[in-house]
Amino acid sequence: MYLVVGLGNPGEEYEHTRHNAGFDTVDCLADSAGARYWKTECGALTAKGSLAGEDVLFAKPQSYMNTSGGPVKQLCAAHGVKPDHLIVIHDDLDIEPGSIRVKFGGGHAGHNGLRSICDKLGTRDWFRVRCGIGRPPGRMAVADYVLSRPRKQAEDEFRASVETAAQAVPFLIANGLEKTQQEFN
Repeated sequence: MYLVVGLGNPGEEYEHTRHNAGFDTVDCLADSAGARYWKTECGALTAKGSLAGEDVLFAKPQSYMNTSGGPVKQLCAAHGVKPDHLIVIHDDLDIEPGSIRVKFGGGHAGHNGLRSICDKLGTRDWFRVRCGIGRPPGRMAVADYVLSRPRKQAEDEFRASVETAAQAVPFLIANGLEKTQQEFN
């Protein structure tokens, strides 16, 4: 079984914000996998489905971004998921909007959701699908930027990141990291 986690913040005020790219991607994946029944488990909304012939548990932690590690650790323990079967989808300021990057392991690059997961799991060795949101314009604060909804052209680019990430996850499960990086990075 794979655990596919989308990072984001719960609540209507955060829906479709840049910081919720992970939630939006997991919603796309769950829809394509026929996962229709969400339940609350281990501090996350979860739904079961199948991607690339593998059982998948989709999860959206409800503890807010900066404390996502607790629910992720609990879900891994409850379902016997090892880090090499954990895929975390998140926003990334250092990637241009409309683009994604897939990798295994690495640091948190200042992303508090990733930092929390690294701290709680005690390892950095899991898959990440990084959705590009770009840097804020001008002097706009990073927090204001990531917690805002993209407008006009930026919205199209944001949707492209989410849709591409939703294509990359089943490809990763079916084909492994190297082929996925060749195809999507």
